[in-house]
Amino acid sequence: MVSVLTSSALSKALFFLSLCSVWLLPDLALAKHAGITRHYKFNIKMQNVTRLCQTKSIVTVNGQFPGPRIIAREGDRLLIKVVNHVQYNVTIHWHGIRQLRSGWADGPAYVTQCPIQTGQSYVYNFTITGQRGTLFWHAHISWLRATLYGPIVILPKRHASYPFPQPFKEVPIVFGEWWKADTETIINQAMATGGAPNISDAFTINGLPGPSYNCSAKETFKLKVKPGKTYLLRLVNAALNDELFFRVANHTLTVVEADAVYVKPFKTDIVVITPGQTTNVLLKAKSKTPNAKFAMSARPYATGPATFDNTTTIGILEYKKSASASSSNNMNIPLLKAKLPQFNDSTYAMKFNQKIRSLATRKFPVKVPKKVDRRFFFTVGLGILPCSKNQTCQGPNNIRPAAGINNVSFVQPNTALLQAHFFNRSKGVYTTNFPTNPPFKFNYTGTPPKNIMLDSGTKLVSLNYNTNVELVMQDTSILGAESHPLHLHGFNFFVLAQGIGNFDPKKDPAKFNLIDPAERNTVGVPSGGWVAIRFLADNPGVWFMHCHLEVHTSWGLKMAWVVNDGKGPKQKLMPPPADLPKC
Repeated sequence: MVSVLTSSALSKALFFLSLCSVWLLPDLALAKHAGITRHYKFNIKMQNVTRLCQTKSIVTVNGQFPGPRIIAREGDRLLIKVVNHVQYNVTIHWHGIRQLRSGWADGPAYVTQCPIQTGQSYVYNFTITGQRGTLFWHAHISWLRATLYGPIVILPKRHASYPFPQPFKEVPIVFGEWWKADTETIINQAMATGGAPNISDAFTINGLPGPSYNCSAKETFKLKVKPGKTYLLRLVNAALNDELFFRVANHTLTVVEADAVYVKPFKTDIVVITPGQTTNVLLKAKSKTPNAKFAMSARPYATGPATFDNTTTIGILEYKKSASASSSNNMNIPLLKAKLPQFNDSTYAMKFNQKIRSLATRKFPVKVPKKVDRRFFFTVGLGILPCSKNQTCQGPNNIRPAAGINNVSFVQPNTALLQAHFFNRSKGVYTTNFPTNPPFKFNYTGTPPKNIMLDSGTKLVSLNYNTNVELVMQDTSILGAESHPLHLHGFNFFVLAQGIGNFDPKKDPAKFNLIDPAERNTVGVPSGGWVAIRFLADNPGVWFMHCHLEVHTSWGLKMAWVVNDGKGPKQKLMPPPADLPKC
């Protein structure tokens, strides 16, 4: 449900006329004639959905799977009322939205808010400032985001154009992950037994697995295109635990945006996209209708030692036929397959990511912090923790797999960190002694140390307002090297460089790109390698940073940054809204 507030009866009349003229595109029509504020209502409800020949009850927004698309313009204010009608506690995160001074609307459970309990509601109130492009929303508690997700489309301001050719049509392509079993049961059992959670049964494109799975031929996403036209595909990886390769058979894609930031356009056959990332690509249809259909395929890019869902989801790109073409011919048209890299092709993944560069123009400048106030070096990876006293563990010696940053596995508090910070009640909730560097040095990507036991705690980093932060994130080989997509809430950061092996603080900074680095909210720490980023801490609040592979988040690969208020009135966190949920 969406409504728009406009300023006069005349504009309402014009709005209504324009809506009639483009009734086939109601969402876009609303966005093009926006007022200031948009209202959405998200009813969280259970819905029976059938996939892979099995029906199960899933958590949805408004009974839709995937959830509804949110459309807005840069500068719009959103009021999204979330009403919880299910048995689970719920929160929604607006992934990639900066949330300038509106941290109460960010959504991660027990970080910026207590969850919305059964029968309760909460209005997420935020303004989209200085952002345009593709983002997405998803649940941010337990594993509910397996089915609670949908795209966010932020159009440029009125009369502003894209810095690339205007597409004929825009199409969201949202990748998901599907389990036949109940995902809450899966993660709860895994946490109880200390084992790894079961892998998924399928991947999906816009909620549909496609013809490579049993009895799923009818559950296939189809994109019908006109010859010679250009389409903007808004790619979103909403999968829980898998980075993906994506390709459209016999078509070249032009990457024009990553994580809702325009990039220098470059052509590619294959896109690499981690959970939490979004990528906009232009697809130019062939000038004449070919006698073929084309697979749009996605399958995992997996670097770790663990088992993974090694299946392929397929959508179908079809060319619209003229009215005279017979439908019987359509049945016999061959489907051309899309060849994808080997599942562990980390070389391709790194080369692809290194092509992503900001526009760095006068209109879209790059504001990389040139001076650095605080430097951090974080190891990210796996380890072990002892099982709790009342837990029967599957692991030897009563231990379980865990994950952490700088040897700290994050312990989720039972109250919201942001409230504890705002009301100066941090005692007993969190400490601000998160380590700046690993507690001991070792050959991070070589032979692991003998002791791989992690510490645990609710430790944060405290930053003064407007601190320029440089952070190097280093993968480790403990329990196997693996690519980790790290997502930072509340900020975009600049990806200065990445490399394989151990980061060398003497030699590697010479490789930093300070001219046109990619600006992102989620970056893959390369398997057996490192990535260096910078960001300006200009957003007061408590901001979660975590691996976007949900299994690693569950195991503790997460932490948070406290950014203190600045001196000016516009440098302070707003007070909490009256309807903020209570724990």
